[in-house]
Amino acid sequence: MFDGPHSLALDPQERRARLRLARSARIGPVTFHEALAHFGSARAACARLATCPDANIDREEAALAQAGGRFLVVGDSAYPAALAAVAGAPPVLSAIGDLTLLARPTLALAGARDASLAGRRFAAELAAALGGAGFVIASGLARGIDAAAHEAALATGTVAVLAGGVDQVYPPQNAALHDRIATQGLILSEAPLGTPPIARAFPRRNRIVSGLSAGVIVIEAAARSGSLITVQRAAEQGREVFVVPGSPMDPRYAGSNSLIRDGAILVRDINDILDVLGWPSTTTQPLGRKGQNRPSGDTAKVLEALGAVPTAVDELVRRCQVSAAAVAEVLLALELEGRLERHRGNRVSLM
Repeated sequence: MFDGPHSLALDPQERRARLRLARSARIGPVTFHEALAHFGSARAACARLATCPDANIDREEAALAQAGGRFLVVGDSAYPAALAAVAGAPPVLSAIGDLTLLARPTLALAGARDASLAGRRFAAELAAALGGAGFVIASGLARGIDAAAHEAALATGTVAVLAGGVDQVYPPQNAALHDRIATQGLILSEAPLGTPPIARAFPRRNRIVSGLSAGVIVIEAAARSGSLITVQRAAEQGREVFVVPGSPMDPRYAGSNSLIRDGAILVRDINDILDVLGWPSTTTQPLGRKGQNRPSGDTAKVLEALGAVPTAVDELVRRCQVSAAAVAEVLLALELEGRLERHRGNRVSLM
């Protein structure tokens, strides 16, 4: 069921004209706003231009309502104010879920699709902590960091922005998460219902994720990561850019560490974000630092040799100067505690 404010700031005829103009061939967001500025209104533009027929709008609106959603047209009271202020803001958004989330402060999380277990866990802890501090978490419902952030923020508020229509589940393995967000959070897309996600739509999707948010937090971005597109859009929109650092030896952090070098805000814990945004600090336990008893013996030697960068098990045996059986026993114990990640080539790293 759809929740949220239903009041409109637009005259109904102007609102319908904006829908027609936005859904017209060869009229994208930039052209839409140029037409409004040139003609003075969408109604005037529709009187002079060949635009989408009313019948097409009726069909899409009825199908969207059947799916449990509705249109948000730029100028509607429910349209997110932060996004409306962005140059080339989407003229129309399809929305399924709780529109009240759009009135709350929002932060975006972005990162690797093939994220490490440690990266996904940190994203989940950070999203949950930020949700507890009052923020809605926005992301793109991709695998890896996006999915971990959405899952952790379901209880406090999360917005998923899709590259295809709001009814298009991508990737398929996130189908259950898509349904949960539609029920407990909010799903948005500027694409018409039924539109499959295509490659060029993802960078456009990213500008909406950043446009909704006060800042973008990056976790595990490689040198050519798609997350860097989100960061670029955020910078163009005047948003803050926060980055979780990583080992310079780990290629999954090459893009992240470059962003920090170029002036992005380094994130060690939630307070590094809250302080910049002028939000009250929290006294919660630092992220990713669960209390552990001081190790001894073989466990201490293996932990000292392990780090965030994957290391071959054979190298651990040589470095620790203990038996392969003893190393295997310690690694198994760490894995059962959720502190170890295994990689290809018989390599391991700490989470």
